[in-house]
Amino acid sequence: MGKLIIDQSKIEDIQALMDICPFGAMEEKDGKLEINAACKTCKLCVKKGPKGAVTYVEDEKPQIDKSLWNGIAVYVDHVDGKIHPVTMELIGKARELAAKINHPVYALFIGSHLEGKSEELLHYGVDKVFVYDDEKLARFMIEPYTAVFEDFIEKQKPSAILVGATTVGRQLAPRVAARMHTGLTADCTILDMNENTDLVQIRPAFGGNIMAQILTPNNRPQMATVRYKVMNAPERSETVSGEIVPCQIEADKLKTNMEVLDIIEKEKEQFIESADVLVVAGRGVKKQEDLAMVQELADLLGGMFACTRPMVEAGWADAKCQVGLSGRTVRPRLIITCGVSGAVQFVAGMKNSETIVAINSDPSATIFETAHYCLVGDLYEILPKLIEKIKAAKG
Repeated sequence: MGKLIIDQSKIEDIQALMDICPFGAMEEKDGKLEINAACKTCKLCVKKGPKGAVTYVEDEKPQIDKSLWNGIAVYVDHVDGKIHPVTMELIGKARELAAKINHPVYALFIGSHLEGKSEELLHYGVDKVFVYDDEKLARFMIEPYTAVFEDFIEKQKPSAILVGATTVGRQLAPRVAARMHTGLTADCTILDMNENTDLVQIRPAFGGNIMAQILTPNNRPQMATVRYKVMNAPERSETVSGEIVPCQIEADKLKTNMEVLDIIEKEKEQFIESADVLVVAGRGVKKQEDLAMVQELADLLGGMFACTRPMVEAGWADAKCQVGLSGRTVRPRLIITCGVSGAVQFVAGMKNSETIVAINSDPSATIFETAHYCLVGDLYEILPKLIEKIKAAKG
């Protein structure tokens, strides 16, 4: 951003200059021209006003010594030491990014009784695992976890930090970013690294109509969250490399204003992210009763029913079944879309599926650009025949 500077000595007709502004942002006070809060910085007064009467001055951008920041860090998301698989996916991406700038890969592990559990990360190519092991960190609480994260950043100065877009990650990452006065890009679908160590963060914006490329060139660390199933997890190596670094933090920094009274475990349920086969209902399904046909196909294939956003908004299906950026990101071995047009938001949530079969009556449907097998036709004709053939094959 910049600001407008007025040279009163070069203004002969104040009213004429005021009339140039379409927002009424100029006013006369005690015979002098002033700019008020209505200014949109359109610079018309600079271009059309008397030469030199109004000038635009860019603010000096803060510069940071990027050489002082080294490493790509991954926050280890876990419950009672059981590591969430999104962590492995982010380690794989961190290794890829770090290789471009010759930086190490770090993992930040926060919790209690983590002995032995942190060693698993060394099978995935992490150079150093920084472990903060304390009884007060047994359960996630935002204040002490933020304090630990801040302590890690101040001591290790990682250039970039990747956090899984989980329930914990979505709370922790913005709090840490605010604490460190840096930027955070949520739900990135693509990450890349420039030679100058600037992290290129790409995510859909404006309802998925564009892909925004975001940089944080004047702040460190750079932070991004990524959903589960978006990145590729590396293969687990039988050999161990890297080292585990035990870390300590002052006890008074782990104080919290919250108290956990009780923990009640939820009943275990299967989510569409873990399904090997998904059958997705889209806007082409005309009635809620017709979803039973989609569900039947999913059951026959040993898979799960899923849907697009319009199905949820219509109240026909639960939000837990929604695929897409505003729903869940999936990567099944087989996904069959039924009457799905292929909006950017939906495709971004399933494009990494192993095999994509699309059924749509519109031969120019966007989904066909992503699908491996394209069936042009009415789903009300195709699905019954497909169900019949599967039943016949099963005897």
